[in-house]
Amino acid sequence: MPAISSFRPRRRAHCLLLVPLALACAQVFGATIDARLTAAAARGDAVEALIVLPDQSTPRLAPLEPAADYRLRRRALVAALRSRASTQQADLHTWLDSRGIKHRPYWITNLVWARVSQAELAALAQRHDVARVDANPHLPQRLPIAQAAAMPQGKAVAAIEYGVAKINAPAVWAMGYTGQGVVIADADTGVRWDHAALKTHYRGWNGSSAVHAYNWHDAIHDDVGNACGNATPAPCDDYGHGTHTVGTLVGDDGGSNQVGVAPGAQWIGCRNMADGEGTPARYIECMQWTLAPTDANDANPDPDRAADIASNSWGCMPEEGCTVGDEIKAAVDNMVAGGIFFVAAAGNDGSSCQSILDAPSTYDSAFVVGATDASDAMASFSSRGPVSGANRVRPDVSAPGVNVRSTLASGNSSYGSMSGTSMATPHVAGAAALLMSVNPALKGHPDQVAELLRNTAVMAGVTDPYNSGCGGLSMANRPNYQAGWGRIDVHAATLATLSDTIFRNGFDAGS
Repeated sequence: MPAISSFRPRRRAHCLLLVPLALACAQVFGATIDARLTAAAARGDAVEALIVLPDQSTPRLAPLEPAADYRLRRRALVAALRSRASTQQADLHTWLDSRGIKHRPYWITNLVWARVSQAELAALAQRHDVARVDANPHLPQRLPIAQAAAMPQGKAVAAIEYGVAKINAPAVWAMGYTGQGVVIADADTGVRWDHAALKTHYRGWNGSSAVHAYNWHDAIHDDVGNACGNATPAPCDDYGHGTHTVGTLVGDDGGSNQVGVAPGAQWIGCRNMADGEGTPARYIECMQWTLAPTDANDANPDPDRAADIASNSWGCMPEEGCTVGDEIKAAVDNMVAGGIFFVAAAGNDGSSCQSILDAPSTYDSAFVVGATDASDAMASFSSRGPVSGANRVRPDVSAPGVNVRSTLASGNSSYGSMSGTSMATPHVAGAAALLMSVNPALKGHPDQVAELLRNTAVMAGVTDPYNSGCGGLSMANRPNYQAGWGRIDVHAATLATLSDTIFRNGFDAGS
């Protein structure tokens, strides 16, 4: 049995947790300061802080209507977010610069990362343009990557992997749709871009050379000890998790290893974890880059080169501070407002109910995925709802996530199996790419893609041997808190999007 690959590579109290969680925040002067920062700074340490400004709303884009071309809306949204950050953060930047404080601004969420002292933290608390100062904790222990033994090329059990076949992707390929014209972004531990099953599907590869600008970004700036280093100019994976998820998105070596759902789609990537270690700032930075990729100098963001779909097999747990404020939620909401279909893993804290715990799977704007096995039974580890405060049943759908064979970072022709909702998530992101290749009018309309996948999911045959019901909803209900609307069937969704009825409902609006 292969080890379960958690979408959170580790769960530990972070290094700045020096006070009880019940006292996690303290009010100092005008702004709220995370008490963990106060405690750490009192020891004389410089602390990583997220300086959050009051305005975290998604800008209104009047006079653009919701049905306006999604590219126009995305440009307008990015311009509005950047303009707001530039204006509202200006005085703060001047103050930070004048003191020589290392800092990094963000616009997808209106905040600034900075490394500050105790005195500087106290001064920030008195500023009227700061709502609060949150922690940006690192989880210090490195855990070994969870994976099965590598399987060399030529040892494949089947050309088309079971999960790809289970969701009926080959039937869509037979109709001529493989994800062509669609771009999927993977935010994870990185990617071994030159893997035989991934290289030709990388948007940065032109057949003879690679251009990584606008196609790859590394949000790791100050880590020590990871094999890739910091701010890597080319895709790199120091943990192996990201290479595996990208393989399920698009992987195909042209031979006996058809591991990906949408082999005609292109992938781009952003590393938001160093050796499996993430922080809120890293997650936010990758979301910002996905909405408007940047050049080799991390400048000149271009929303026209944004991904159509974002696959997210990671989770920001309470110990990382992602339940303290709304900065992660604002980033996800703005990605979806920009027309990106945001797919997120439900997590691996099952089989108990109410075990969907970590951002972004707790947000209504995310499309949340649970895991099933080859027999359509819910995986014991798959997190289940209900989610406190959510307006929709979670997970939204389920997909194969047990013993999923895909690409490994250990070699450019290595394959192996992993289990987790991390593995189920790229099945759904790849399915969305197939639908967008069938009907390009779905691009920029994540709500319509979500409706197609939910309404055509298969509940018949899906069982939960571990939990007969959560929140009063048993597996006989549709949707329920174990499988959502069911295990996805992308061929059924394809037939739905091709029908005259669906088009009359407005799914052909925009392009």
